[in-house]
Amino acid sequence: MEAKRAAFDQLVRRLNADLYRFAYWLSRDQALAQDLVQESFLRAWRSLADLRDEKAAKAWLMTIVRREHARMFERKVPPLDDIADLVIEDQDTPSAFEMSEIQEMRDAIGRIEDKYREPLLLQLVGGFSCEEIAEQLGISASAVMTQLFRARAKLKALLRGSQGKVHELL
Repeated sequence: MEAKRAAFDQLVRRLNADLYRFAYWLSRDQALAQDLVQESFLRAWRSLADLRDEKAAKAWLMTIVRREHARMFERKVPPLDDIADLVIEDQDTPSAFEMSEIQEMRDAIGRIEDKYREPLLLQLVGGFSCEEIAEQLGISASAVMTQLFRARAKLKALLRGSQGKVHELL
């Protein structure tokens, strides 16, 4: 039992930051992302015996986070804010400009349909390959590549007309 706990603790320490980033991108809320990660680790602990290959632990846990996020929406609908009501102030400092570009990118990613946003986040935040994303989402690798291509095209369309470094990221 101690060996199992030590192995799980090591897994938690190693993957906690990646899971939190992914959960935050899914939920766009810090507290909710923390709850998702905690609930996911709890589910993972209960079914740790199902994990046969430790190399697949990251993908396994990301799948649990994604499913926990989906379960959350089965139970309740989160409050939505209208993006048109947000006020962004112009500031002349370079760091504020860079922050506005980052926020612009996040907002644009948030406006992309889930079908395209999920594979994009799995690739950008999770660092997964097309094959790994395909396995997690239960679709073919070619479908993942198509969705990633379309996600980037949608981002470019949303960000078209923006000035700065945002286009260079794409």
